[in-house]
Amino acid sequence: MADVPKREVENIEFVFEVMGSPTEGIDAVDLGDALRSLNLNPTLAFIEKLGGTKRRHEKKIKLEEFLPIYSQVKKEKEQGCYEDFVECLKLYDKQEDGTMLLAELQHALLSLGENLEDEQVEELFADCMDPEDDEGMIPYSQFVQRLMSDPIVFD
Repeated sequence: MADVPKREVENIEFVFEVMGSPTEGIDAVDLGDALRSLNLNPTLAFIEKLGGTKRRHEKKIKLEEFLPIYSQVKKEKEQGCYEDFVECLKLYDKQEDGTMLLAELQHALLSLGENLEDEQVEELFADCMDPEDDEGMIPYSQFVQRLMSDPIVFD
């Protein structure tokens, strides 16, 4: 069993209760969501490497299997943090006032890196976004803060 502090194991057990079952495990398609709900930010490629699947009911991951995965992701250096995401969005902050065009954020989410689907972006904006102002600008730091404090689970 991985060397995970007791407090963190309790949080992981809670995630298993919510997303699956402590005895039967969670569906491997939910591996990324489980890790993100524990304040980790692995990439989709890393999740797949760790055993995550793209289709439901292909595989279950039991708690004993999840603990070493959790430890490995926690040690991974390729995770983004709040400061990293805000620093990246500053590239779109033309007025250097903490705002960016909503359309630019939408474009970035739909077309760059591990891009999202239209429906996912709409759900993300509905859950985490302040209304845009008359010029189409949004405060991006609050968006990132909300996004990272309450992970969004896409069905």
